[in-house]
Amino acid sequence: MSAREHDYADCLPGTWLGERLGGNPSRVEALRREGELIAVRRPGSTEWLYPAWQFDGWNPRPGVARIVAAARDEGLDEAALYDLLTTPLGMRAHDRSRLADLLANGREDEVVAAVRGR
Repeated sequence: MSAREHDYADCLPGTWLGERLGGNPSRVEALRREGELIAVRRPGSTEWLYPAWQFDGWNPRPGVARIVAAARDEGLDEAALYDLLTTPLGMRAHDRSRLADLLANGREDEVVAAVRGR
C-alpha cells in the first residue's frame, strides 16, 4: 500500500495538535514548514496530519528534524517519507517493525541512514 492510499489513522489533525501544544495551530504549521515535524495530507485535502509516533508526549522526538532534512535531501515528498517510515521492515509476517518504531525507540541515526540509503 502506498502512502497515497493510507487513511493516516495514526495521525493527528494540525488544529487539534495546535490546541494541545498551547493553543496555537500556526506554531505547528511553522514547525512543519521549518522541517521540525513530519506531516501528510489526504489526497484532495488541505489539512495537514501529523503522525503521532513522532512525538514523545507533546514534544517532537529527537531526530525528527534530521529525518525530514534527509528526506528533503533525497527528494522525498511528505507522502513518500510517511510511506517509507511506516512500511514493515521485515519480510516475515511476525516482524512488523517499521522505521517509525526505530525512531520511537531512540534509534534515529538508523532511520536517517535508511532514508538516505533507501
